[in-house]
Amino acid sequence: MESLILFDYDTMRHIWWLLLGVLLIAFTVMDGADLGVAMLLPFVAKTDDERRVLYNVIGPVWEGNQVWLILAGGVVFAAWPLLYAMSFSGFYLAMMLLLVALILRPVAIKYRSKLTSVKWRQNWDITWCLTGFVAALVFGVAIGNVMLGVPFRFEPDTLRPVYEGSFFGLFQPFALLCGVLSIAMMLLQGAVVLGWKTEGDVARLSKRWAVWSGIAVIVLFVIGGVWIALAVTGYVMDTNLIPANEASNPLLDAKAISAQAGAWMNIYSATPLAWIAPVLGVAGAVLAMALVGRGGLTAVVMSSLSIAGVILTFGFSTYPFLLPSSLEPGASLTIFDASASHFTLWVMLLITAVFLPLIIAYTSWVYRVMRGKVTAETVNDAPHAY
Repeated sequence: MESLILFDYDTMRHIWWLLLGVLLIAFTVMDGADLGVAMLLPFVAKTDDERRVLYNVIGPVWEGNQVWLILAGGVVFAAWPLLYAMSFSGFYLAMMLLLVALILRPVAIKYRSKLTSVKWRQNWDITWCLTGFVAALVFGVAIGNVMLGVPFRFEPDTLRPVYEGSFFGLFQPFALLCGVLSIAMMLLQGAVVLGWKTEGDVARLSKRWAVWSGIAVIVLFVIGGVWIALAVTGYVMDTNLIPANEASNPLLDAKAISAQAGAWMNIYSATPLAWIAPVLGVAGAVLAMALVGRGGLTAVVMSSLSIAGVILTFGFSTYPFLLPSSLEPGASLTIFDASASHFTLWVMLLITAVFLPLIIAYTSWVYRVMRGKVTAETVNDAPHAY
């Protein structure tokens, strides 16, 4: 059976590391826009008709956009089971907070317009807005904690993961900075989408918010980079000591991992081309701000490229780590010792090669069918509108 697998084990691990990054980018671009629209509700929509416009901008696509998060979670579960076990158990309370937000979001969308009561609609509007903020914050805080290192270890005999941190310990200053950066990124994405899909006061205010959130993305991203370079302890692993194509074992004796100040910046001196990612993160936000006034799709593309640049910066900086351990650096999870079996990765790749293009094609078709502006008139004329 092994003879049918075209790629060696380590190559498959790198392929799935890249695919996980692609799914995270796709989720932040697609569903991040929905979360951004929710957060912008009290700031750009003043009347009930305008609020309904926001609901119906994301109404036809939010369920499909959420598929990217489900896919990313599925990839972590199937391709990186040790990462799934450690992160979902260690971040359990944070994950529950995220799940509450993601569960309340569709309830708010579906039930908001069921009654004409002002109080009823206001309560669901507040709920929808808060779910956007909470989800965006938790995602960013999680990324920040990965870069700081997570206090976990494995029991030597059973490989049972043991997390020795706390819920409130996740909200350290740097992690909170990453959380606010995540909010700013999704606000920018939501604002440029509203600038593209709406008209009148909603579009005008959304474009203004796109500029302010774009500035926030750039400032927070640069501050985060300086903070990482000067004050964040990163991790270094000598990959030359890792046996090629070996079975996953997070407590491999050959692992040589050390914690070093500013280590997350090493990739940029070793591989100067990696600077493309942070440059894209800044340049995309600048171009999104510059082009949002035209109200076209180009600003959305530029904002999406900014998101891709920020996430790629995170991936390049932390390579080859998936989840470093601040408690026992030698127990850190890397792409070389946290993956599923070679055969499992290969079967998953074959399945992905079939279904991922179908998901992309269906998503593209939905966006094409639902193209055009969303206005109060189109919402009121549609009997099944939110």
